[in-house]
Amino acid sequence: MRAVLDPNVIISALLSPDGAPAQVLSAWREGAFDLLVSPKLMAELRRALSYPKLQSRIEPQDSSELLDWLNRSAIHVADTHPPPVSSADPDDDYLIALAAGENAVLVSGDKHLLALANDAPVFAPRRFLESLAA
Repeated sequence: MRAVLDPNVIISALLSPDGAPAQVLSAWREGAFDLLVSPKLMAELRRALSYPKLQSRIEPQDSSELLDWLNRSAIHVADTHPPPVSSADPDDDYLIALAAGENAVLVSGDKHLLALANDAPVFAPRRFLESLAA
C-alpha cells in the first residue's frame, strides 16, 4: 500500500507520541506501507514546524530529525496537477492530487479532507491503521 500523510498527521505524531498518528509513522517504519512525499508537502511541513506555537511544543532537534528521516526514507514524487475532487479548503487540493496521481491513500485529520472519503481514498489515522491490520 502507498500513502500520503497530511502534514497535520506528521505533526500530531510529534505532539502525541502515543496517538494514532504516531502509530501510523511506526507502521511505516516497520514497512507496513510506502510513504510518499512531494516538494509541496515537505515545504508545508517545514513551514508549519517553524510556527512559534509549534516550536514551543516540539524541540527543534526533533523537527530536524523528522525532516531528515522523511528526506532519507520516504519515496519522493513530483507534485501532480488537478485533483480529481476538490476540498472546501483549496490549499489541501495538492494532497488529494498527490495521492490520486500516485495511486495512494491520503491519511489526514483535516475535516475538509475527511469529508471527501466517499469520493477519494481519504482515511483518518485510526481508520488507516485498521485498514493496515485487515
